[in-house]
Amino acid sequence: MIRRRLLLATPALATLPRFALAQADQRPSITIAVQKVVNSNTLDTLREQSNVGERVFFSSIWEGLIGRDWLGQLGAVPGLATEWRRISDSVVELSLRRGVKFHNGDELTAEDVVFSFGRDRAFGTTLATAHGRTIPVGEGMPAPRPGKELPPEVPAVARRNWPALERVEAVDRYTVRFHNATPDVTLEGRISRYGSEIMNRRAFEEAASWLDWARKPVTTGPYRVAEFRPDVSLTLVAHDEYWGGRPPLRQIRFVEVPEVSSRINGLLSGEYQFACDIPPDQIAGIEGNRAFEVQGGTILNHRLICFDKNHAQLRDARVRRAMTHAIDRQAIVDSLWAGRTAVPAGLQWPYYDQMFHADWTVPRYDLAEARRLLREAGYRGEPIPYRLLNNYYTNQNATAQVLVEMWRQAGLNVQIEMKENWSQILERSPTRAVRDWSNSAPFNDPVSSIVNQHGPNGQQQQVGEWSNDEMNTLSVELETSTDRARRRAIFRRMLEICEREDPAYTVLHQNATFTAKRKDIRWKASPAFAMDFRNGNWGA
Repeated sequence: MIRRRLLLATPALATLPRFALAQADQRPSITIAVQKVVNSNTLDTLREQSNVGERVFFSSIWEGLIGRDWLGQLGAVPGLATEWRRISDSVVELSLRRGVKFHNGDELTAEDVVFSFGRDRAFGTTLATAHGRTIPVGEGMPAPRPGKELPPEVPAVARRNWPALERVEAVDRYTVRFHNATPDVTLEGRISRYGSEIMNRRAFEEAASWLDWARKPVTTGPYRVAEFRPDVSLTLVAHDEYWGGRPPLRQIRFVEVPEVSSRINGLLSGEYQFACDIPPDQIAGIEGNRAFEVQGGTILNHRLICFDKNHAQLRDARVRRAMTHAIDRQAIVDSLWAGRTAVPAGLQWPYYDQMFHADWTVPRYDLAEARRLLREAGYRGEPIPYRLLNNYYTNQNATAQVLVEMWRQAGLNVQIEMKENWSQILERSPTRAVRDWSNSAPFNDPVSSIVNQHGPNGQQQQVGEWSNDEMNTLSVELETSTDRARRRAIFRRMLEICEREDPAYTVLHQNATFTAKRKDIRWKASPAFAMDFRNGNWGA
């Protein structure tokens, strides 16, 4: 009785239960069913360069200095920098947003930006040769600590994104300058692109290893990593000190559900609030239930077939050219996509603006031409392996089966080889020939797509599939020229080489992504893989 009287007589203690109830977090939590969370089992944007990574990273975890208008036309908008200006053809200066807090409470400063583009975090210990000269990135910075070595894919992607970056300079606490070794009209685009996000220096240095950091990176986004279970799920929780305002959701959980039917059934039963990667032929069935809807459409990504010209049957460009002419792309769009996407004008997008070649076309569907080329090349039906994953891309398996039949009608003996992961897709042994891929446009210039993936620092050349001397020379010129007319002519010549003369790839169709959700959830899909759950989109 004495203890009870003391509790009742203490105002702070007496009111504690009511206070706790008043402060309970009433924000909703959501679960999103995805085909795959990430491919590399890490959350580092320089290691996880994927379509699925874009979905979970942007507008949620990672942010760059220059952002993208995810709900508009994907143009550049202020991000962690409030403004930027050109100092010269090779230098850009940016003013940092003040008061930005990392997930660990640290304030964002120029030091973090410099570190994010240094040797320790991005470029590794070796000097790189680009554009005919040695680029000492991070010169003057301390060498990486022993035991914190980067996986080789990280500096490879960093150099692909920044082939001539010399250094990032901290002018003062809230001002940075990017110094390029050569002129580059795309510097602002490179700063905004996937892989140029900012991380917390202290968190990286305190991590026991790169992998420990990469599975729980400390960044500035509206949500922070609470739990990452590779190949299972990723759980994010609100970062309430976010500079853009208190996030509208308490928790976001991405769950791997490989089968389309399981994602849809889980949505309809209430287990998931969102189901991603919905094939077009399933949309009508979902929307037959008035409580649900499907959003989405075409995005800045094209589905491709890539060629390994080292394969015995593909060394002759005529065989690869025959494969491009044997594909009826419109039939694929009509039959598998119900007309919800389109056959584009090659590896380019209208948002390239003046660099876009509206009169360019993919190789025409022409079985007679395909057969003629095969006869000239002396092809006699030898097997050509075709590697793919199990529906990593929407309609991937069905598309592959259609392609194999189209190629068969031209006289090509293409054989599907199913693989479990991207490492198996890209490994050299026993033999590579044809594989599935996609290519995005992270900013509005062809440097971001055709050079980034197929140029001298590109993924296709890094794995040893394809190379072309003229293409490589033109890539350097495209990256360094400031002559707009000349750059436009260079890009057209690149399309001629890569798509018609010495095919590195062939475009199938523009990619599209569709997301199903409850209709009462007020949320808008962006024209990208990224899902925006910030204030202004959730509940708007």
